Amino acid sequence: MQLSRREALAFGALTGGALLLPLERSVQAAAQSRLAESALPAPFTAPFAVPPTAKPVRIAGNTDFYSMTMREQSTQIIPGFRTRIWGYNGSFPGPTIDVQQGREVYARHINQLPATHAHLGYTPTTSVHLHGSASLPQFDGYANDITRPGAWKDYRYPNIQDGRTLWYHDHGVHHTAPNVYMGLAGMYRVFDPLGRSLPLPQGIYDVPLIISDALFDTEGQLLFDDGDQSGLFGDVILVNGRPWPLMKVQPRKYRFRLLNASVSRSYRLRLDSGEPLVVIATDGGFTDHPKSVDSLILSGGERYEVIIDFAKYRRGERIVLENVNPRNNVRYTHTDKIMAFEVARSVKRANTNNSIPDVLNPDCAVMALEPTPEMTRRTISLDRQGGEWTINELTWQDVVDTQFTQVLANPGLNDVEVWEIQNDSGGWHHPLHIHLVDVKVLSREIDIDGVLVPAEHYEEGPKDVIHIGENERVRVITKFGPQVGRYMVHCHNLVHEDHDMMGQIEVGTGGANPMTTAPSQPLPAPPL
Repeated sequence: MQLSRREALAFGALTGGALLLPLERSVQAAAQSRLAESALPAPFTAPFAVPPTAKPVRIAGNTDFYSMTMREQSTQIIPGFRTRIWGYNGSFPGPTIDVQQGREVYARHINQLPATHAHLGYTPTTSVHLHGSASLPQFDGYANDITRPGAWKDYRYPNIQDGRTLWYHDHGVHHTAPNVYMGLAGMYRVFDPLGRSLPLPQGIYDVPLIISDALFDTEGQLLFDDGDQSGLFGDVILVNGRPWPLMKVQPRKYRFRLLNASVSRSYRLRLDSGEPLVVIATDGGFTDHPKSVDSLILSGGERYEVIIDFAKYRRGERIVLENVNPRNNVRYTHTDKIMAFEVARSVKRANTNNSIPDVLNPDCAVMALEPTPEMTRRTISLDRQGGEWTINELTWQDVVDTQFTQVLANPGLNDVEVWEIQNDSGGWHHPLHIHLVDVKVLSREIDIDGVLVPAEHYEEGPKDVIHIGENERVRVITKFGPQVGRYMVHCHNLVHEDHDMMGQIEVGTGGANPMTTAPSQPLPAPPL
């Protein structure tokens, strides 16, 4: 594959010692007691499945009430083995929550996980984060706002933002990576009038693709190897919990909601047929116009919505969604494949909502922001110092040591700022997640000759995770709000996050304490 100019520049900057890092990680991963490759299923033999849709236990006025229980159970992922997973309501991944814009969701999360992790030995405390939501601080999944096994907590989500693909996942301090790896993640979709008015694929043609990767030990259990704090890179690619599945599709357009729920792995996705992916939405909702691209990078926590038109293919033809394996990801035999689609016969009335309009959302508020000379500008440095992952030379332990008062920034409510995010960590990329807000990517710069590189065509939309490539400097602009209080900023390589590559901002003044305002309670829980 031909490298983009951005990749070529970054690659040139990394020649030398930094390139040894992924090789070291690869050797370490290969030395683990993994399930033999011969015991893994062949790609495209597992049938595709869509996660179940969560149903409210009660509806009252403008509020939908959900009860979500985190518990351990076993499921078949690899044929011939029963694998222990942790699931929301027993689902791996969790059930999809669908909600209409403006309706409040009241979600009770009950921790009925075991007292200790079977292999790692820690107590699975949890904190549920609705990623992409403008939640109040006490309902945002603050890392130290924990719920222990045998306890519960109620979360309230306002759903006041534009329609978008969100996801909910665990965010418990120091254990986010293994908790998410065990299955504590699910999709959450907000629908709005704009989305309903567009002739895009809907219903069964609007499909979640939750992409993750995993290692399995010789007994078929999930093997957690964080590569000496560098990252976890599995040899099995899962889509909605199935290894390299095969999806039967009709000869029409489909809308796929891509979510990278991997602990550490990033992907560059493309179709083996050479046909384009048509990007219609980023993390925070619709782009202004459709973006036709040959490939796109999907780093940890990112979401993209793409249209694939299967009317271009013959009945019985198979199309593979490939992973071009971005640099500094450990590669295995089949990690260059995600899943396959096989074109089946057409179904009557399958051509409704089967178009891509030329205009999607030209009025997205964050995309209208432009820098001005009087705006506050901040530099955010991502680094590795003294064996620690840092943001502006600080870690989450520094936040804890100051009684949770230390902040990276304290913008006022509705302030607009420009952040320049610099990756100084050598041969590593970092998907940086800023809670609460959407951002607009202004530019990218490779730090070898100061060359400015425009934002990737497909990321020209509202974002809450920014892929910061090796030695890149990325400029973003955002408006802080609509809530006040403390919100986290962290790397979404969850191993880096767990090893304290996390800080916080405080928006405005007078925000609720995220740990004491609505704390968890011991079971039993009262009725919803």
